[in-house]
Amino acid sequence: MRSMSTSGANLTQEGKRLNGERSAREASDVAIRPAKRSAAQVLKSYFYWTYSRGSFHYDVMVTLILAFIFITPLVWDFGDQPRSTAANTGNIIIRGDGSHGLIVTLQASDVNVPAASSDALIKRALKKAMEPVLGDSVYVDRWQVTGDQNGNPVSWKVWVHR
Repeated sequence: MRSMSTSGANLTQEGKRLNGERSAREASDVAIRPAKRSAAQVLKSYFYWTYSRGSFHYDVMVTLILAFIFITPLVWDFGDQPRSTAANTGNIIIRGDGSHGLIVTLQASDVNVPAASSDALIKRALKKAMEPVLGDSVYVDRWQVTGDQNGNPVSWKVWVHR
């Protein structure tokens, strides 16, 4: 093989350098190729949003955000329901009790609770019956059931505060 000397470098006929030196084209290829990044560095770049618009990683981030916005309402039940306007609110009487509370009188037909229920279940049923009028931000202090001569409940008198 015949060697040629160009600007002090030893080259073979194929244009490759001897002595392990890189050619200008190889050096520019190395400079263009990005260095390998660890997964932690990529996630850190995602967290701090360091990618420029139009890059692959930017598009991935935007796609993940849009997927979160449109998919999470289908997956998670946030418990937000519109208030029922079909409830009969004509049977509810609300009076102030002189302090910061209210006395609410409900018809027994509006409170769906079995006779031998726990206090927690009764409170929940009373709050549900008052919700169309007072909302769900009331606390039930105590209650009293008024019955007829046969012992059947006729109305509930409930002391609440906000």
